[in-house]
Amino acid sequence: MKVIEAHIVPKGVDSIRLQDYAPTVFTSISSFQGIKKAIKRGMIRVNGLEASTGLWVKSGFKIELCDLELPVRKVYELRLEVVYEDEYIAIINKPGGIPVSGNHFKTVKNALPFNLRPSMRKNALPVFNPVHRIDSATCGLLLVAKTADAAVHLGNQFANRKVRKRYCAVVIGAVSEKGIVDMQVDGKDSISSYELVKKSRSIRNRFLSLVNLYPETGRTHQLRIHMAGLGNPILGDKLYGVEGEILRGKGLFLCAAGIKFEHPDTGAEMDFSIDPPYKFGRFMEMEEKRWEKYKSKIDLA
Repeated sequence: MKVIEAHIVPKGVDSIRLQDYAPTVFTSISSFQGIKKAIKRGMIRVNGLEASTGLWVKSGFKIELCDLELPVRKVYELRLEVVYEDEYIAIINKPGGIPVSGNHFKTVKNALPFNLRPSMRKNALPVFNPVHRIDSATCGLLLVAKTADAAVHLGNQFANRKVRKRYCAVVIGAVSEKGIVDMQVDGKDSISSYELVKKSRSIRNRFLSLVNLYPETGRTHQLRIHMAGLGNPILGDKLYGVEGEILRGKGLFLCAAGIKFEHPDTGAEMDFSIDPPYKFGRFMEMEEKRWEKYKSKIDLA
């Protein structure tokens, strides 16, 4: 067992439980939920013994955060596009249709060791850590932490809404030039904004619109729910789309196309963008051509 961090409780500390105290002194795990999980797994020891979340902390106690011997994780040999990588972070272009993590073998997280270099920093993570979620059906930019400090720093940026993300989507119908959606998701306040990039005619849907989407909050399926709530569901959305308009086999037309954040080590502003998949523009182009062909036949009749 390897000790990652150690702390001696100073004088004056009193009337606080371990689950509340530990997040204030450890940098590798700074969230209360993360500390609770670590205690339950036996990763946090007090005076050399496994501790409980309700233990009362006293001055002079030695608290250690340990790295348990984890089973070797199988590597999913899937080639990913690495957009950026250094000793602290990496950004990959996640393919659509593959979950970021979970109990399955075929996840992006299991493919990261096949694509990224191990960090040489002292607090390098044993397992690369994606620091935010992207739906399985969604493609695009995914930010990964390679060190414990980077994971904490980036986690705080997300919690404080300092990370700015831009999504690109094809939605059914015509939308206004720009707008704001303020609509609860799962009973919680959530806000998104959108701007129209272009629109095309469609025989099946009358119009298709290519839009940029900017989530102000980070609720699960927020953008998909918001656009469906406007009456403009994202093309290919099996959960919130219109029955008969799912376009089976073509996937979800939603891409995480841009991300801005502060580098966890240097503090420099990082700004990355990618083009949406080729199918976005191609499908709209084909729908426009079908419309023009149909319209010409009507005009000749």
